[in-house]
Amino acid sequence: MTSLSPTLTTAFELIRRPSVTPEDAGCLDYLSQRLEKLGFTLYRLPFGEVDNLWARRGQQQPLFCFAGHTDVVPPGPQERWETDPFTPEIDSEGFLRGRGAADMKGSIAAFIEALEVFLTRHPHPQIDLALLLTSDEEGPAKNGTVKVVEWLEERNEKIDWCLVGEPSSTTQVGDVIKNGRRGSLGGRLIIKGKQGHVAYPHLARNPIHLAAPALTALTEEVWDQGNAFFPATSFQISNIHAGTGATNVVPGELEVLFNWRFSTELTAEAIQARTEAILKAHQLDYVIEWQLSGLPFLTAEGSLVAAAQTAIKQVTGRQTQLSTSGGTSDGRFIAPTGAQVVELGPVNATIHQVNERVAAADLEQLSEIYSGLLESLAASIEVSQANV
Repeated sequence: MTSLSPTLTTAFELIRRPSVTPEDAGCLDYLSQRLEKLGFTLYRLPFGEVDNLWARRGQQQPLFCFAGHTDVVPPGPQERWETDPFTPEIDSEGFLRGRGAADMKGSIAAFIEALEVFLTRHPHPQIDLALLLTSDEEGPAKNGTVKVVEWLEERNEKIDWCLVGEPSSTTQVGDVIKNGRRGSLGGRLIIKGKQGHVAYPHLARNPIHLAAPALTALTEEVWDQGNAFFPATSFQISNIHAGTGATNVVPGELEVLFNWRFSTELTAEAIQARTEAILKAHQLDYVIEWQLSGLPFLTAEGSLVAAAQTAIKQVTGRQTQLSTSGGTSDGRFIAPTGAQVVELGPVNATIHQVNERVAAADLEQLSEIYSGLLESLAASIEVSQANV
């Protein structure tokens, strides 16, 4: 531990805490001690079984926030790991191994180092700083960031810029910035038929047969064409279930689970209406339950995106690509408050996998990028104030 850099030392401390969602396993206690020394005011915000932290330094605007999660997905079969998932180590190739190394304890470690470096250079910055940390991102996401954002809204605390430390990079750190995400709408559809004996089909109504044309229509529907920032909306059936397990029984019901990942060209209400129109056109007897996991959001090119691009260029020499691909993130809860939101973190090649790892050098670069981004934003504020 004594030979490790500050960023890697912090990453080791976090990884060795087995914080499988929704457990925090002491990560926030450790981080709170670090942040308190930097002059942050701490608010521990437990909701249900989830532990959350809001830490803020300063009481003026504008406010920059690092957002992330201390929880990790289960490691899976430990015998398939080459090292213990909660015993961090750096291998002979220079990779930091352990559950959460990439998603996203490595990013949180880089947050802390970036803040320490920035505040050493600027003890009284012209920018407020905050961290929003939860242990509920990898789980249902019901008592984590979404609840903290509601608490902030009640206090009229507004985040101007937010960087979410999700592993956004593809092959090299900083090669991709997520400046938005698609919305996610799920559905559970029950098609009702009539159970009966397969030898007497005239006495039964097979919901599988009845549903097939409608499901085909849903899969062939062109929902939109996307736009300059988002690909076309996609629809996928994720599960179909019916029957008793016997080969000679016509099932009485068919259950279908599906999901849309949708762009800003559509609303959840429009998708629901078009879906039900298709189901009704096929004269189905059905019940449908909807679950909206998140609305699409986009941060257009502006001060935060520019600061991130500048920092990446200065540290790595790379031009970065803006993208809205992938799944959802907790940014979907923060963006609707009016904040500019980007996601910038390490390479995502091994996230949620056995033997999760991230290049140790990448975390060092990431902390430099984060501190450079803070420098860029602070400089832009000083310039704007000088021009007033």
